[in-house]
Amino acid sequence: MSSCTTILVRKPNNTAIQTDAEHNLNVVEGQMPTPGPHECLIQIRATGICGSDVHFWKYGAIGSSLVTAPITLGHESAGVVVQTGAEVKEFTIGDRVALGCGIPCSSPSCEACRTGRYNACPRIIFYSSPPVDGTLQRYHVHPVSWLHRLPDNITLEEGALLEPLSVSLAGIERSGLRLGDPLVILGAGPIGIVSLLAAHAARAAPIAITDLDPNRLAVAKSLIPRLHPILVSKDDEPKRVGREIVEALGQQASLALECIGVQSSVHTAIYATKFGGTVYIIGSGRDFQEIPFMEASFREIDIRFQFRYRETYSKAIRLVSEGLIDLKPLVTHRFGLEQGKEAFEAASDPSARAIKVQVLDD
Repeated sequence: MSSCTTILVRKPNNTAIQTDAEHNLNVVEGQMPTPGPHECLIQIRATGICGSDVHFWKYGAIGSSLVTAPITLGHESAGVVVQTGAEVKEFTIGDRVALGCGIPCSSPSCEACRTGRYNACPRIIFYSSPPVDGTLQRYHVHPVSWLHRLPDNITLEEGALLEPLSVSLAGIERSGLRLGDPLVILGAGPIGIVSLLAAHAARAAPIAITDLDPNRLAVAKSLIPRLHPILVSKDDEPKRVGREIVEALGQQASLALECIGVQSSVHTAIYATKFGGTVYIIGSGRDFQEIPFMEASFREIDIRFQFRYRETYSKAIRLVSEGLIDLKPLVTHRFGLEQGKEAFEAASDPSARAIKVQVLDD
């Protein structure tokens, strides 16, 4: 096994950011992991704080995933290889990589893995999904099959953003978005804005986006000037917002990408979508929600959902490397690893006006 002594000597402590069942947020010193034969030890240099990380901290659960013990958060990560396992041939020390954090069983007896839908693998390990520790730590051991080499023109910050971009690319592909489709995106948070960048690259037209925060809408408009931003409030009636979307687009949407998971937003998406169109729900929300059932039924609106992603990282890297999608403006707040608590406060406080908060470790 090769080793990179410089960084390991300079920073010997494996600092991590954890939450627990009591909703505490702690910066802790964990054990130094050792890579197995087909693994690499990665110094995690950039990690984005996902909405799911905040949700696990604040509420202790997402669906059936429950925080019952201390768990390290984070799964939007990129870093540098500092040690390689004995059988590793694909990577060498110093390689810059993005981490695919969903590790399926890959067994031939697993139908999901065998048929290429490994995001549905019942034995998948997803870092930061309880009880599996995440990547918001200085050092993390990762299987080589799920490391993605970064070209020289992609920064580590952008490498960490390949994970939310993967979510959006999976949505663009599975929703069936086509050239020239009128589109509305509901929610201008990180996933909504990344979906906007991907939809613009796919040449959806026209495009509208909704949000409660005028700052986020302004950021979205600055990124895609042809965008139609629509400011909404929590008290708005979904039918009225649906009509406003139709007016902004000049027609009903062929596709609505719902990136929030809030019931009223799903309703709005249905009212804004044309006969035979699709409401595609990327957002995660409450376990049980109501929909305007007959409204969707009478207009043959397809309602579809998404669970993570598959086979997206290579495509995401190509799109960023070729300049078709610019992720750099999304990172609005940066904190050091030891400032983990401050990073999470910024990510969860609307007054901070954050789009994407990243935790960096040089």
